[in-house]
Amino acid sequence: MIWAELGIAVIKIVLVLFAVLTLVAYLTFAERRVSAFIQDRIGPNRVGPFGLLQPLADGVKFIFKEDIIPKDANKYIYIAAPAFSLVTAIIALAVIPIGRGFETTLFGLLQDPIFVKLQIADLNVGILYVLAIGSLSVYGIVLGGWASNSKYSFLGGLRGAAQMVSYELAMGISILGVIAWTGSLRLDDIIEAQQHYWFVFPQILGFIVFLAAVFAETNRLPFDMPEAEPEIVAGYHTEYSSMKFAMFFMAEYTHMLVMSCLIVALFFGGWYPLPFGGWFGVDIDTYWYLPPIVFVGKVFAFLFFFIWVRFTLPRFRYDQVMNLGWKVLFPLAIVNLIVISIAILVLQHYGYMG
Repeated sequence: MIWAELGIAVIKIVLVLFAVLTLVAYLTFAERRVSAFIQDRIGPNRVGPFGLLQPLADGVKFIFKEDIIPKDANKYIYIAAPAFSLVTAIIALAVIPIGRGFETTLFGLLQDPIFVKLQIADLNVGILYVLAIGSLSVYGIVLGGWASNSKYSFLGGLRGAAQMVSYELAMGISILGVIAWTGSLRLDDIIEAQQHYWFVFPQILGFIVFLAAVFAETNRLPFDMPEAEPEIVAGYHTEYSSMKFAMFFMAEYTHMLVMSCLIVALFFGGWYPLPFGGWFGVDIDTYWYLPPIVFVGKVFAFLFFFIWVRFTLPRFRYDQVMNLGWKVLFPLAIVNLIVISIAILVLQHYGYMG
């Protein structure tokens, strides 16, 4: 039984890696096509039918591009920084549940069926794990900017560190309302607590704060200060080329994926399709494949939203980014936590919450 569980874990890791890397590649394609649509252009459509092989062509191009290391760079840290950013982004997905799971005997190899959960690791502190791993990603940006021995790269790294520290505080406090409402740090428990209503309704303020903080955490427009082209060329990855340059972008899109999963799990009901009312009486333990479809569909919707916002809103100034984080989002997150705490006490007093 132990070997079966170990084998299933290895299979899940391989499938997640394959799915994530493939999705990240096609997110670059989707972003270029959506931007072309917004700007009344065509976008990439030459490589393969409808341009669908463009990510493969880009990957081959990055592999064969000249890999340049600046003369005065700290070579080992310079090489490790993009890998650190990508690895921390990928391993954060280990605790994301996309469905309840199913029972299997592994094609008759086992006498007793075992339950396979649709996540790599089911941790009691799942949210803390994601936040902890996500906070480590800033080291890739800071070390990459410092090791390049370039003023522009160094400024980009400092901006990235200041921005992530500023917005992680507001993001963490906005999540506390959800944790207090459910009394659990497990993502599965939080999703199951939303089978009657999504948390975006009672915690709309927390969701708004979390959404803004997520854009800043992922360095996406209008919060892409660490790589603002008109000011610091390309920021922390100015001196990078070839696959190391590609790995920074893969890390950014993987962070988008992680944060989209978190938004769906914390505020939009996870694998429950309706804002109110569960699954219409459908037995999702029998039809176990329906919840993953719903969850992934919601994640795709938010990935599209990330792309749409990038080509809709202008970039903020750096002082505006800092003011928004400390003077607006942080106080709003505190207010949201206070309001949710009072609401929980009132509901418990009248017997509506356990």
